[in-house]
Amino acid sequence: MGLDKILAISGKPGLYELTAQSRGGFIVKSIPDGKKMAVNIRHNVSLLSEIAIYTYTEEVPLAEIFEKIKEKEDGSEAINHKSNKAELENYFAEILPDYDVDRVYTSDMKKIFQWYNLLVKSGITDFSTEEAKPADKDTSGEEE
Repeated sequence: MGLDKILAISGKPGLYELTAQSRGGFIVKSIPDGKKMAVNIRHNVSLLSEIAIYTYTEEVPLAEIFEKIKEKEDGSEAINHKSNKAELENYFAEILPDYDVDRVYTSDMKKIFQWYNLLVKSGITDFSTEEAKPADKDTSGEEE
């Protein structure tokens, strides 16, 4: 399972797996404990595959950040999200040296490390997102 089915829900701790869509929102399963619940469409829901981190040159997808942490830690857990500000910033600078220090806050770093550790503890280490597959043949409609 890639990041395209994992949600962060504003006001609710942890991460959730999207299991189904209902008329009024979504049915999700909590990743840490497996409890299912309905989420209303009024909740602020973010797909992890859609989140990106600001750098001075571009926005880096969260999946790439997770992959860099995974490489650095050989697939094990990263720094604790409750570490002090200086430790978090130093660790994050090792992962993404050109992150925009004015637009990426310590609270963002905490979420990233907390989410990464939660996913690794739950056995989710595939941080890919579904890519658009190229067409098998040219469908441009041009004839010679």
